[in-house]
Amino acid sequence: MSPAARTALVTGVAGQDGIYLARRLIGLGFRVVGTERQAATAEQDLAVYLDGVDLVQHDLRDDTGFRRLLEECRPDWVFNLAAFSSVGASWDQPDLVDDVNGAAVERMLDVMLDHRARTGDDVRFFQAGSAEEHGSAADSPYAKAKARAHAATTQHREEHGLFACTAVLHNHESPLRPQRFVTRKITRAAAEIALGKRESVSLGNLEVSRDWGAASDYVAAMTRMLELDTAADLVVATGVTHTLRDLVETAFSAAGVTDPWSYVVQDQALVRPADAPTLDADTSETRQVLGWEPTLTFEQVVEHMVAVDLERLRTGVEESTDYLYPH
Repeated sequence: MSPAARTALVTGVAGQDGIYLARRLIGLGFRVVGTERQAATAEQDLAVYLDGVDLVQHDLRDDTGFRRLLEECRPDWVFNLAAFSSVGASWDQPDLVDDVNGAAVERMLDVMLDHRARTGDDVRFFQAGSAEEHGSAADSPYAKAKARAHAATTQHREEHGLFACTAVLHNHESPLRPQRFVTRKITRAAAEIALGKRESVSLGNLEVSRDWGAASDYVAAMTRMLELDTAADLVVATGVTHTLRDLVETAFSAAGVTDPWSYVVQDQALVRPADAPTLDADTSETRQVLGWEPTLTFEQVVEHMVAVDLERLRTGVEESTDYLYPH
C-alpha cells in the first residue's frame, strides 16, 4: 500500500455493517483500523471477514481511548457504527443505551474538535443514524439516543465547521445478521424447516412495514457521503416497503416451503412495547446528491440470506467470505 494511502477508523467493525464497510474501504485503497469491544467474544467467528483490518479493542464510551486512537491512527475518515443495536432490548437498559448511542457520540465529536485544534487534521465523521428516530417508534430508548447523536452531529457541523454527517439508515440486511434480529430469525427458520430440522417459528406482529435493503449497498452510500464537497445528512433506503408477512412468504418460498403459515406461531410476547406500523422513506435527495441506487431488491436480499442459511446447515460452515454477496 502506498505510504500516502488514506486511513479510515471504523468503530464496531466486527458487526454486519462494519464488515461490509471495511471490505469496501480496503477495495478503495484505504488502510482500515477497526474497533471491537473487549467482551465481544461472540464476534470472534467473524474474524474470517476482517482480513486486512487492523483490529483494536475499544469501548465507545471511553473518550480518552478515542483521543488516543485519533493521535495514533491519524485517520482521514471516522465511521461510527458501534452501538447498542437492539430496539426491543433498549427498553430494559435505557441508561446504557443513552450513554452508548447518544452521550458517547457527543463526547467523540468534542474530542474530534480538540484533535483538529491541536493537529490541524480535518477528519471527516460519519454517524450511523436510524429510521427509528422518527414516527411512533421514536419513543424507544434506542430511538431517543440515536436522535441525540444525530442532533449532536448536526450541531458540530453547523456551529463548529466539522465535516460531520448522519445517514438515516433504514433496515438493511445480509447473511451476517445475528439470529436475534427478526429477519435472520426468519431466514434461518425457513432453512431449518425446509431441511426437516425444525417444526415452527414464533413471531410477533406480522403487519409492520419496513424498507429493507442490502447492507452491501448501504455501505456504498456511507463512503459516498464522506466524499461530498459539503457534508449533508441523508436518508439511505430503497424507497420500497414490505411487511414482515411478505418477508416470511419470500423466505419460505426461497427455501422451497409452499405453506409457511402452517409453521408460524404468533406470540404476543414478541410484540415490542412501541413499534411504528410503517417506516417508509423518501430517497430522492440521496439519489440526486450521491448518485446512489440500490443494486439488490428486497426479494434478492431475502433469497440470498436463505440460500446462505441452507448452505450453513448443509455444510456446518457458519462463516465464510463466500457468503457475503449473491452468486
